[in-house]
Amino acid sequence: KLSHGSRPCDKTIMIYLDNAATTFKKPINVIEAINHALTSYGNSGRGAYRAALDSGRMVYETREKISKFFGSGDPSKVIFTSNATESLNIVLFGLFGSGDHVISTVTEHNSVLRPLYKLEKTKHIGIDFIGIDESGKLKYDEFEKHIKENTKAIIVNHVSNVSGEIADIEYIGKIAKKNNLYFIADVSQSAGNIKIDMNKTGIDILCFTGHKGLFGPGGTGGIVINSDILIDTFKVGGSGVQSFNKEQPDEYPTRLEAGTLNIMGIAGLGAGIDFINEIGITNIHKKEMQLVKRFYNGIKDIDGIKFYFDKESLENEPENIRHGSIVSFNLKKIPSADLADCLGEDYDIAIRAGAHCAPLIHKAFHTEKEGIARFSFSYFNTEEEVDETIKAIKEISLNYR
Repeated sequence: KLSHGSRPCDKTIMIYLDNAATTFKKPINVIEAINHALTSYGNSGRGAYRAALDSGRMVYETREKISKFFGSGDPSKVIFTSNATESLNIVLFGLFGSGDHVISTVTEHNSVLRPLYKLEKTKHIGIDFIGIDESGKLKYDEFEKHIKENTKAIIVNHVSNVSGEIADIEYIGKIAKKNNLYFIADVSQSAGNIKIDMNKTGIDILCFTGHKGLFGPGGTGGIVINSDILIDTFKVGGSGVQSFNKEQPDEYPTRLEAGTLNIMGIAGLGAGIDFINEIGITNIHKKEMQLVKRFYNGIKDIDGIKFYFDKESLENEPENIRHGSIVSFNLKKIPSADLADCLGEDYDIAIRAGAHCAPLIHKAFHTEKEGIARFSFSYFNTEEEVDETIKAIKEISLNYR
């Protein structure tokens, strides 16, 4: 516990540094778009009256925004889901079957790992995982070594939600194309923070969530398909079209979108993308890297601190830093959970500690027992908040018993 002689929290506004879980502060236009949807839109595709037609137009326009945002060529292959976990479940269970082999990495979230493990158990698929070095970088020379005759796809977490390390998706995309494999990317931590071009990188299927860097509300996410791939239906039901067909329509997006869409969420998601386009994704990344670098420089000399990422990447100017908006570390004498509790209870600073739903990277870092303390930044964080957090960590380090 933190000794009682330390400074108590005297702020009324929380410092929120858990943006890798979800962005807490949203742009005003996102809130306004949700409110407008609540009061103006009907059920998309379920009527010919104005409220339904307006809803349908908004949904289609948001598909177009997302398709353009990620550099894909067909808005009809933008599929709305409730989050990245659902997106990845739809793709993995709808694409792989008995006898298939897939390559993934130890940086993956459980939203990839658990579907793969279930497929391994029920469909007897083969799985190989690419390792990392001490700084969290993928061992890229291992990819081609694991390719087999029955390998069907490579699945990669673009930015680790634990270390913030960025995977070289252009390199991986070239390997996939060279070997005629599907390239599936989980961009939960990079969408909205780092520019992604599916055509340039060779991504065939991209899975995203809306509530993090895209500044959308919870319950939003999606799949973007950039190839002629038929993914088996995950659920079937109402589609608003072909009602006498006993099976779900074959065409995208209705092939994977049974039931009523989250109209309010989609409106908010589209507004989040509008905000990013207005500010500029390079400007967002630059500001976040300024905060990351300021934070790292403020704590790097604390006695017993151990970081879990490539620290050399932060020596560049902010606009040239290739890193996610995450700083992860442990203090030698303080369990990560205690550090998070102290920050939350005594300073009203919100961070995340523990395993972060990514067990394999913890095994690679040998942090299975203590977990890791993760600080994740957003465009809406400030230098003053960073400085307050640095001061708090230093006080905790000195006063911890």
